[in-house]
Order: sequence, then structure tokens, then C-alpha cells
Amino acid sequence: QVQLVESGGGLVQAGGSLRLSCTASGRFFSSDAMGWYRQATGKPRELVATITRGGVTNYADSVKGRFTISGDNAKNTVYLQMNSLKPEDTAIYYCNVRGRVFAVTSEYWGQGTQVTVSS
Repeated sequence: QVQLVESGGGLVQAGGSLRLSCTASGRFFSSDAMGWYRQATGKPRELVATITRGGVTNYADSVKGRFTISGDNAKNTVYLQMNSLKPEDTAIYYCNVRGRVFAVTSEYWGQGTQVTVSS
């Protein structure tokens, strides 16, 4: 059983910063890629940023230059540093992990953490 624990959401004023973290834990679990998605009220879930085990990153155009994703493979942890936050960044942010337990690859989602940016 793999569990994801997220932290770091909250309320911040526009222009401020927040840092999200997500740790995946499970016996014999090894992550291949980790990332963050978000869902604003009334909108579909969308990709924010992803990072592979090898360090290759991908960002949504809307966050490029403001958000930075990083990972710690040894800890199966992914971070999202969010700077210059805008009200339109308000959403529930979900951690996503793709990884393996031995030869079995699966995908996991965190419970979500609320990020609210006030104008």
C-alpha cells in the first residue's frame, strides 16, 4: 500500500509564495515520476508541473517562470515552490505519483491541499 502525504497549502496574498511538498511511502516503493495537478472550482483538473526520476521537468504555460518543481528520489518526495502567486492560482492542488513496487507500475493521487490567493 502506497500513501501520499501532502503539506504546504494555505492562504496567501497575490504576489506571495507558498511551497508544497508531497511524500510517497510504501514498502519497496520507488517513484518514476511525480507531479502536481490542480482543480479550481467548476473547472477540470489540470497539470501544473511534473518531474521524472531523472530530473526532466514539464510545466503548464500558466506557471512557467513562477513555479519550480523539484524532487528528492531518496525520500520519494516532490516539492512545488510557487512564487508570484495570482488569484487565478487558487485551487486544490493534488500530488500525483507514478511508481513501482517491484515490477508493478501504478499511479497514486494525494488527498489534495487547498491554495487560496487573495487579491
